[in-house]
Amino acid sequence: MRRLFLGRPLVVSVVAALALTACGGAETNTTTPDTANNGLEKSTLTVGIVAVPDSAPIQIAIDKGFFKAEGLTVSASVETGGATATPKLVAGQLDAMLGNYVSLFSAQEKGVGKFKVVADSYQAAPDNFVLMANGDNAEISSPADLAGKKIAVNTLNGIGTLAVTATAKVAGVTIDPKQFVPMPLPDMGAALKNGTVDVIWVAEPFISANARDGAKKIADSMSGPMADFPIAGWVMSDDFVAKNPNTVAAFQRALAKAQQLAASDRKAIEEVLPKYTKIDAATAAVIALGVYSTTLSEARLQRVADTMKEYGYLQAGFDVKSLLHAPAAG
Repeated sequence: MRRLFLGRPLVVSVVAALALTACGGAETNTTTPDTANNGLEKSTLTVGIVAVPDSAPIQIAIDKGFFKAEGLTVSASVETGGATATPKLVAGQLDAMLGNYVSLFSAQEKGVGKFKVVADSYQAAPDNFVLMANGDNAEISSPADLAGKKIAVNTLNGIGTLAVTATAKVAGVTIDPKQFVPMPLPDMGAALKNGTVDVIWVAEPFISANARDGAKKIADSMSGPMADFPIAGWVMSDDFVAKNPNTVAAFQRALAKAQQLAASDRKAIEEVLPKYTKIDAATAAVIALGVYSTTLSEARLQRVADTMKEYGYLQAGFDVKSLLHAPAAG
């Protein structure tokens, strides 16, 4: 893995970044792959993504023809987050998704579905996910001020709520789950301004956008106990993996090339961000990026499960090994 991080983002205009759009973005392929020859059980896949930098490898694989070279036609469907995409995956409306590990492991334990992580995707770096408050609000300047405050997160019981809870605990504050207010990332700035919430938990490009509108950073939620925390991976249902082994292997091979490119070439990420997030090129060039993972590590993901258990997000011990479907050697 290689860290792609530019430090504190420059203040730039990101108005266009706030209009998220469904990507579509399927490769141009006027012919249907001959599954009798290439051995694929299914050649057309829909992958649920979130319109943030974490999802860049899928768009890279589409644009570079990595999926097409494997006989796959892949389109991306923009989702609010793992908590909303998971039911679609279980229902077969999505063939794969970018899932944050906190929501995924919780869903697995609760029996919402049975899942396989087929590739790791993204790991936090400094200032990727931060807590912000109104710049003129003197009452909130650090995590120590979070007691009783309304905090916007993109989904409940996800990576955001865990990160905020852990960050507050270091400051001696215990967060009541009732403090969290779920809402889409693009809506958080307005909610902060009108007082619907007191604090927002945001990723880029919304960090830069809200800073431009007068919000202030009060904490990096991925520091201390959450430093270098694994965020999300590419997930399929256990049933899909069992029934489509050749398709899954082809998907993994194509995605591995994209993850490697994302990890080694920032320009490749900058090129695709405007296609599925409407982040403009200027913004894409300066925002802080995390780590694009190139291996599927049991030890890294077990850290997620153990942290969830520590903070009450999992009721029992959780062994991640059974969820991993590592790519075949060679």
